[in-house]
Amino acid sequence: MSPRIVFIGGGSYQWIPKLLLDIAGTPSLADAEIVIEDIDPHPIPRMVDFVHHVAEVRGIGLTAVGTTDQRAALDGADHVVVCISTGALDSMHHDLSVPERHGIRQSVGDTVGPGGILRGLRNIPVMLDIARDMEELCPDAWMLNLTNPMTTLTRAVLRETPVQAIGMCHEVTITLHALAMLFGCDRGDLRPTVAGVNHLPFITELDLDGEDGLARLRELLADEDALAQPLVIPGITGHEAVSLGGAFTLGSLLESNKVKLELFARFGVLPAAGDRHLVEFFPGFLTEESGWGERWNVHLTTIDDRRDWLAAFTAEFERLAAAEDLPADPSGELVAELIDSRLRDHPRDLPLNIANHGQVPDLPGEVVVESMVTVDADGVRGRDVAALPTVLAEQVRRISAEQELVVEAAISGDRALVLDALFLDPLAGRSDHDTLVRMADEMLEATSAWLPRFAGSR
Repeated sequence: MSPRIVFIGGGSYQWIPKLLLDIAGTPSLADAEIVIEDIDPHPIPRMVDFVHHVAEVRGIGLTAVGTTDQRAALDGADHVVVCISTGALDSMHHDLSVPERHGIRQSVGDTVGPGGILRGLRNIPVMLDIARDMEELCPDAWMLNLTNPMTTLTRAVLRETPVQAIGMCHEVTITLHALAMLFGCDRGDLRPTVAGVNHLPFITELDLDGEDGLARLRELLADEDALAQPLVIPGITGHEAVSLGGAFTLGSLLESNKVKLELFARFGVLPAAGDRHLVEFFPGFLTEESGWGERWNVHLTTIDDRRDWLAAFTAEFERLAAAEDLPADPSGELVAELIDSRLRDHPRDLPLNIANHGQVPDLPGEVVVESMVTVDADGVRGRDVAALPTVLAEQVRRISAEQELVVEAAISGDRALVLDALFLDPLAGRSDHDTLVRMADEMLEATSAWLPRFAGSR
């Protein structure tokens, strides 16, 4: 029987084209029924037409329907891919602009920091509505969450419902791609052990075809002649509109990962997320003294940047929709691989976000952690047990505690818990007390249209 794969937020020009091409390139999914659901009806017909275009070009049986009715979309689903953004750029504008007025600049603003906290408050109730519909209409389906803040959203679903929710992020995959380029090997030769939370995972061990890959990386970093060698890196997909395409030396590639490598030199484990995410967990890199990250080659992502990226994603979609020669290489996203593993009972080890059942012993049980996870027809389970160095363990514990507060605040509508999360957050918590309280009030007021649980909470 053909799998029914539902995309909630299926009008996303960022996510849907690449995920559909991955599905079309996976033989076990070539006859899947695709359901495109979105609250905005306008992109739905174009996405449905795109599925049919891909099926025709590839000569496969992929089919699609579109709807704005979430319950109709979920009825009988096997897998539910969620890529929503409650309030979209209109709400995110306030996530960035209000903290900036109070002296807090964010390089991303979607995971931690004031922006990540408010984004969690908006998205968690929507995620729970989806999960409760799934519980009734497709109780055996898996929720594959691509939406940020990934940890808090996935945790809320797992805590409040019996739905199998899995958070899926490309940051570890991108890091492994870059390491494979540095080492001149195939990515399949790398077997990482990973521990942390989303956008703050660490590679604690790296098996490089039997060698110690982290020791090999240290040797490479100390070899000035090797760092001067030219390197051609193909575009790394999946990371918003950012590409590393072009000609580089090994050294110039490392220049775009200065924060990652500084932390690696200090603590001996390698962060496996982009520097623009890392600095929000370690705000000493994101200061006025550093030019708000400029000294570390970190760019502050603005709303205008995101609008430009959306325009680029839309233009790329239109190009693909008219193309007779569609990309065949995997995008780097993990959705198609995971579904294939479940359907064919074909075990794979993937970097995923699931409940902590001991794979990250530094964190409490049941909180959502990022680690290497084995996937097959029996479900998902952590592959390794990996502890972190003391300083990093404490930092990750702090972040996890903050994220637990965000989940509770989003469910309860308790403004005091929002303040608690902001006080605990490394980026927001360094603010003046009264300033932080005012900022919280302003953010909740500015985004109140998307926060009905907090109406009248002052």
